[in-house]
Amino acid sequence: MTLREWFWIVFLGAVWGGSFIFNALLIRELGPLWVTALRVSIGALGCWLFLLAMRKSVPRDPVLWFKLGLLGVLNYAIPFALFPLAQASLASGVAAIVNALTPIMTVLVSHFWLNGERITWTKTVGVIAGFAGVTILALPALEGGGDTRLWAIGACLLATLCYALALNVARSFRDVEPTALTSIALTGAAVASLPVALSIEGLPVMTLPGTWLAALAIGLISTAFTFQIMYRLLPLVGATNFSTTTLIAPVSAIVLGTVFLQEVILPSHLTGMLVIFLGLAFIDGRLPRLVRRLAR
Repeated sequence: MTLREWFWIVFLGAVWGGSFIFNALLIRELGPLWVTALRVSIGALGCWLFLLAMRKSVPRDPVLWFKLGLLGVLNYAIPFALFPLAQASLASGVAAIVNALTPIMTVLVSHFWLNGERITWTKTVGVIAGFAGVTILALPALEGGGDTRLWAIGACLLATLCYALALNVARSFRDVEPTALTSIALTGAAVASLPVALSIEGLPVMTLPGTWLAALAIGLISTAFTFQIMYRLLPLVGATNFSTTTLIAPVSAIVLGTVFLQEVILPSHLTGMLVIFLGLAFIDGRLPRLVRRLAR
């Protein structure tokens, strides 16, 4: 990759790591359902403004709109609610570390998906290492009887499963213009999440300036803006190189959480992150290739 492409990879990973910090700020005043409702609604508005400014065409097929709306629920509404729900019991950095399992979960889902990519021995090792890393993350909760933290880790794992399923579903929409796809999908997520948040959590009350700023930042920067970059960068660098953003996001979340939220990261958290990264290195083939070169 070029230096410019590496810049955007690091930038996206850092911004997505920051979204866990925004979640932590938002759940101080809002419930997790309103966190996701505001994020997808503000994100959808930002995407539509960008689409209109760029004069992109919009699909008119109502069936396609419905399908993309369902994709938005799976890819945005559900996982965006699960992470802030989990962060009521987990540090931002830990949630981001579990999120790094998304490529590993995608390997499992793709293997059983119709016409999906079949798993290889290196990917099998990667999957085992990935879940071993999550086990290491869960050890402090197991030793201390922390059922809430275990449940929170499970919620993060469910979010990565949603991402993995959505990635395979999204393959059928490769002919849809990326900005239009994101705008419609986020709109579907907003239409689904707003009434649910209102009926369960009531009207949101936001009294702190930091809450308003976090809502705007996670909606416009961590969602609308980053997705525009992602769909343009992905064809240039490929899925494997792009997946390195998941290695950067936990580092960003840990540093920001420690500096701004005074969150404590245990040695077991860092060990778990390293084991997950080892699994990712096996999945994309880099570590086996390196071993073969050294063996020569």
